[in-house]
Amino acid sequence: MSEDSVSGGCQCGAVRFSVNLPLGRASLCHCRMCQKATGGFFGPFVSVISGMTWTRGAPAYFQSSNRVRRGFCAQCGTPLSFEPDTGDVDLSIGAFDDPAPIRPTIQHDVSARMPWFEDLAGLPVRTREEVEKVQPYFASIVSLQHPDRDTD
Repeated sequence: MSEDSVSGGCQCGAVRFSVNLPLGRASLCHCRMCQKATGGFFGPFVSVISGMTWTRGAPAYFQSSNRVRRGFCAQCGTPLSFEPDTGDVDLSIGAFDDPAPIRPTIQHDVSARMPWFEDLAGLPVRTREEVEKVQPYFASIVSLQHPDRDTD
């Protein structure tokens, strides 16, 4: 990757992409279709302005409405894209190798937002003692996910 582009892909590594910087507007969509498509409380997407390429494999697609198809990895199921019939492409923020800098700036369809969504940041976290108790279990986990970088 160059300093003018960023990369990402699915959980298993069968589908990878590269996209030129800058990225467009990042958003959270709370509509029911995005909830179902991502299996989450919202769909986090960022728009591609120019220069997006599938660098390994290609997504499978589900036509989620008469106006939108959604790309995903056929092997592992990772949601990858939101592609309206306008020709635009939005990519799933969590599919980027480094999603942290991609900060959402707007929310869509808040009428479908979970009623407790704004309370999530205030949920309690495990105490130090609780973390120490489960640490051996988490230390035993070996990730089989593709690493957050291109490999060959």
